[in-house]
Amino acid sequence: MSALRHQRHLRGGRWPARIAWLSVLLLLVAALLLAGAGPAYRLDLLPLGSAFGMLRRGVQISAAAAIVGFLALIAATFCRRLRPALIGGLVMAATAAMLAVPWLHWQRAQTAPPIHDITTDTENPPAFEALAEAREAAPNAVEYPGEAFARQQREAYPDIEPLVLELPLGLAREVAEAAVLDMGWEIAHNSLTSIEATDTTTWFGFKDDVVIRLSEADENVRIDVRSASRMGRGDVGANAARIRDYFEAIERRLD
Repeated sequence: MSALRHQRHLRGGRWPARIAWLSVLLLLVAALLLAGAGPAYRLDLLPLGSAFGMLRRGVQISAAAAIVGFLALIAATFCRRLRPALIGGLVMAATAAMLAVPWLHWQRAQTAPPIHDITTDTENPPAFEALAEAREAAPNAVEYPGEAFARQQREAYPDIEPLVLELPLGLAREVAEAAVLDMGWEIAHNSLTSIEATDTTTWFGFKDDVVIRLSEADENVRIDVRSASRMGRGDVGANAARIRDYFEAIERRLD
């Protein structure tokens, strides 16, 4: 009886707690949609359009969870209810953390050019040979798209340039191969002057291909890299970032 009387005398009754727990429920649903979109596509449970639809719904429900959490915080503060206020605040913080990665991707998409094929040599790009058949079966072309892409790349990524190593060719190739393995790419071809590999993204399982060309120049070795997505009009800067990361992996090997 005393517990019932206590509940009756709580300011606002059960509504602050109900609003707070509703925000938790919305947050859980949003988290399932956001986390499950990639695996659902990667496991062939959903087509890509439906998986992206899951992402959009997850973002929308996340926004709803944050709004309801804010309402719970306001109501609980007004009614001097600590627990619902704490739950509402935690839901808002969790929503912000959960949407941070999609937000960063969206921001990057606003500034990245709509291209999906990046190379350190736009005049004579390294060519895919071992991976040509796999790329022919994909939406994006095997051949480099040409000057239209090169112009946009130069404007957006002026730092994407060849790497020159003061090493003999054999040692440079060993370092280049070791860096590919450090990146976790699947090697499809490996010779003295060329390496072809595939990088599979963790979340959606998208496959992007990389070809690395080594050429002797005087007493140095020049390394050119081309990174291209198999699907998608734009890559949100992923291929340029992959080339940068690969060159950094080479530098770490040299150190």
